Amino acid sequence: MTTAQQIFLLSDATGETAEKMVMAALTQFRDKSVRLRRVNNVRTKNQVYEALDEVLEQSGLVVYTIVNRELAQLVHDECDSLGLTNIDLLTPILVKLAHHLGRSPKETPGLFHGVDDAYFKRIEAIEFTVKHDDGQEPRNLHLAEIVLVGVSRTSKTPLSIYLAHRGWKVANVPLVKGIDPPPQLFEVDPRRVACLVVDSQRLVEVRAARLRNLGQDPRTAYADYEEIEEELAYSRKFFRRHPWVVIDVSEKAVEETANEVLVKLNLK
Repeated sequence: MTTAQQIFLLSDATGETAEKMVMAALTQFRDKSVRLRRVNNVRTKNQVYEALDEVLEQSGLVVYTIVNRELAQLVHDECDSLGLTNIDLLTPILVKLAHHLGRSPKETPGLFHGVDDAYFKRIEAIEFTVKHDDGQEPRNLHLAEIVLVGVSRTSKTPLSIYLAHRGWKVANVPLVKGIDPPPQLFEVDPRRVACLVVDSQRLVEVRAARLRNLGQDPRTAYADYEEIEEELAYSRKFFRRHPWVVIDVSEKAVEETANEVLVKLNLK
């Protein structure tokens, strides 16, 4: 089985900004197995040293959002001395803004993520979405603000998580040919259900890459073109029998698909 590559997100606040930006970039590398590790509230030199020791052990990539210039420089210098690839997401922006606005940044961590009602709503949405991924807890489908339905590897999970980070409670339900979906799905307000479809060849490529990453033979029915054609035909026929919106995710970034979901469900 292929080991997931590690990306460590160092932040002097929650790390949410770094995670969102990295997740957006990773939509262009969907065939790679990656694990994100948040290291939050990094505000002392010792915390930097401890975090980088772990990164070194895992041969990870460091992405950081630290507003204190001295601490950000320390992360950069230590990474260079240890031979760790690192990306500073914040300092270049702060420098350009300071030059343009004619004043220095406050260098106060966490200003962007004030702990307000919106923050707690995002946290609640993320917790709900994780618990209701891939058909889990179908009895709670009626509590979801958005329900995504689609065959395997149509980006249901990354799309759900992206929408959750924007404050929406999302559940997703896998559609498997020959197996009835949970009856609770048909009790959900149809105006909250979005069905995902994808180009057959694109799905073959995604599934084959997934199998290779798992160390399995990609020449199986799961990634067979004719089998996938039948599976997608079944899903489209099933979707047409219900008053749900259908969205083609082929060659779209998660952000594009999320925007289309919100527009078509009249949530934006």
